[in-house]
Amino acid sequence: MENMNQHEPEMEMTAEELAAKKADMLKFYEDSIPYLDAQLNYEKKLAEIDEVRFRRAQYQVQMAMMMNPPSEEYDEQNEPEEEIVQPKERKLKKQ
Repeated sequence: MENMNQHEPEMEMTAEELAAKKADMLKFYEDSIPYLDAQLNYEKKLAEIDEVRFRRAQYQVQMAMMMNPPSEEYDEQNEPEEEIVQPKERKLKKQ
């Protein structure tokens, strides 16, 4: 397995060095929490804005559909065309 910190030489750390490294890492993460919380709030607000915009657009489409029902022309154009079959003309037998 490769060494995660390539800038440090590969050697065993003493218990004190390991404890100091853990303390440094913990301090770094604790110092980062306010920034991460701010980013989380920002992302949540963006998601809420997107949801509201989507709902508003959806309502506008529904209202437009209710205010303008499909016209007869539109209905005729979208109906499948039925083939009109003319009955064949029947002829009487001549005797």
